[in-house]
Amino acid sequence: MTSEMRFNSHIERLLTTTVRLVNALTPGLDGGRPVTPPTGPALREVVAETVLGVGRDFSPSAADAQALRGSAAEAREVFAALEDGAADRAAALVNAMLQHSDARPQLDANGRGGHTLHFHGPDDTFARGWAAGIAAGLAMAIGGDAGSRLGLCSAPNCDRAYVDLSRNSHRRFCSTRCQNRVKTAAYRARATVG
Repeated sequence: MTSEMRFNSHIERLLTTTVRLVNALTPGLDGGRPVTPPTGPALREVVAETVLGVGRDFSPSAADAQALRGSAAEAREVFAALEDGAADRAAALVNAMLQHSDARPQLDANGRGGHTLHFHGPDDTFARGWAAGIAAGLAMAIGGDAGSRLGLCSAPNCDRAYVDLSRNSHRRFCSTRCQNRVKTAAYRARATVG
């Protein structure tokens, strides 16, 4: 089932950041190239760069970065379940993430005279706050009937996550690079046959 739901800008940023964290912090393949998640100081740097400009900016500790790696791994399982058509499993995984992060809704001033709904952990530390935000973003996508907009790349030798923000909800690839790779291979296969 495709959804015509449009995410609000805050949810789009959360889901886009979740995809970036999943793709940077979990092992797998990216267009045939192995992805080895960073460790040590590089892990902290990647996490800081990935969340820079999304909400509050402050530098994660090594423990925060390691905890966020765990949140990314949990989110990856959600994307995989949705890709497999296992919406009930995805919902159960997100519910566990919500419970683990103890996500609590809160209206925060948005600086434009209005408010934005955010989800915070009880202590609102970097890792717990992001874990709550990741879980809440996934929950709002699935609960808003837009789980079909989350998935894993359909290109051979690629398993990177994506969020489909297009109007027609037809995205199947993590990047234009993978989409072009598949289209080129299909063209060459047709040319060989013809």
